[in-house]
Amino acid sequence: MEGSMKKMNRRGFIKHVGAAGIGSALGVASLTRPAVAADSTKAETLTATVPTRPFGKTGVNVSILGFGGSHDIIAKQLLMRQAFKMGVTYWDTANGYAGSEEGMGKYFEKFPEDRKKIFLVTKGSSSDPAKLDQLLATSLERLRCDHVDLYFIHGVYHVERGLPQEVKQWAERAKSKGRIRFFGFSTHKNMEQCLLDGAKLGWVDGIMASYNYRLMHTAEMKRAVDACVKAGIGLTAMKSQARTAYRPWVTVGTADDTAEAMIDQFSKRGFTVAQAKLKAVWANPQIASVCSEMPSMTILTANATAAMDKTPLSMQDRQLLQRYAQETAAYYCTGCAQRCETVPGCNIPISDVMRSMMYAHGYGDREKAKRTLRQLGYDRLVKMPLADFTAAEQACPRGLPIAELMRAASGLFT
Repeated sequence: MEGSMKKMNRRGFIKHVGAAGIGSALGVASLTRPAVAADSTKAETLTATVPTRPFGKTGVNVSILGFGGSHDIIAKQLLMRQAFKMGVTYWDTANGYAGSEEGMGKYFEKFPEDRKKIFLVTKGSSSDPAKLDQLLATSLERLRCDHVDLYFIHGVYHVERGLPQEVKQWAERAKSKGRIRFFGFSTHKNMEQCLLDGAKLGWVDGIMASYNYRLMHTAEMKRAVDACVKAGIGLTAMKSQARTAYRPWVTVGTADDTAEAMIDQFSKRGFTVAQAKLKAVWANPQIASVCSEMPSMTILTANATAAMDKTPLSMQDRQLLQRYAQETAAYYCTGCAQRCETVPGCNIPISDVMRSMMYAHGYGDREKAKRTLRQLGYDRLVKMPLADFTAAEQACPRGLPIAELMRAASGLFT
C-alpha cells in the first residue's frame, strides 16, 4: 500500500510539473559536477567556464551554451554578469524581443570591456534591404554598440523567398561597413529543407534552427546538418527542451513510466532531465552552440553546470530519451509546415500557432504566446470552423489534434 501511494504521488508530481519541466522543478539540488564540489576543488570550480566550439568557417570559437534573450532582461543585469563570468559568451537577441536589446545595451554600457568577449547575435524580420537597414540601425542603437557579430533574418521558412539576391547584397554592404561580421538566418519550421537550401547558397555564415532529442535522429535532419557542416556554416540549436504544444503534461500509454524512469536514471547519473536534453544536443560536435532562454539564476547555473560537466550520456540515457520522444510524438509539432499548411483551404500558419501554444503550455508563458499570436493575426482563428482543419490533420505525420489546438489558441484571448 505504501509503495502504491508513493508511486501515485510520483505520478501526481509528473502531471503537475510536466515531463518537459521536470528538470527545472528539481532545481539544482542534484547538480554534483561542478556546481557542488568538495572544499578541495572549490578553487577549480570557480575558475571553470563553459567550453567553446568553432562556429563554422568563421574562425571564431563560441560558447557551447548561448544566453537566449527572448525575454525582458532590462532588470536582469546580475544574471547577464553571472552568465559572462561562467563563460556563456554567445548572446542572442532580436529586434522584436521586448526589452531584450535594451537590456543588453544597458549591460554593455556598464561593462564595455565585456562586449569584446561576447559573440553578439541579433535578428530582423524582413527581406527588404531598406527595412533591414532600419532594423539593424535600431538594434545597434538599443544595444549601444557599433556592430553585431552575427545578424540573422528571423524566422525564415522558405530560403528562396526569405533570402533573395537583394539580401545577399545587403549583407555584403553591412559587412563592408563593419556593422555586422557574419550573416545567416533562423528557422522554426521546414527546418530540414531550410538547412539544405541554406547550405547551397555559399554566402551564409550561420543558421539557428530547432534541434533537440526529438528531431536530431531523423534521416532528414542528419542529412541537413551534414550539408551545412560541409558548407562551413556554424549551427546554433534552439528549442532544445522540445516542449509540447498540446498539454503541460502527457498521460498517454507508458509515457508516465518513462518519465519516472528518466528522473530516477538521470538523478543517479548526477543531472536532471533538462540537463540530459542539453547533453543530448551537445553530443553532436557539429552543433556549435545551444541557445537557451535562462530567465533565472537557477536555470543559468543548471545549464552552465551541464555544459561544463564532461560526463557523456550513456546508451541507457539516450534510449530513455528516444523512448519518451516516441511515446509522446503525437503531442509535439516538428514544424513540418510544408505538409499541413499547404493543404487546400488552409490559410492559417499552423506551425507558428503551435509554437505559440508551446510557449503557453510548455513554458507556461501565456503573454509570450499572446504576442506571437497577435503577430499572426489571431482574430482569424476565432472565425475558422474546426472542420476546416480536417485535411491538415490528415496530412500531419504525427496525428496532432490541429483543430483542437487552433481553437485553444484563440481561447488564450478570452
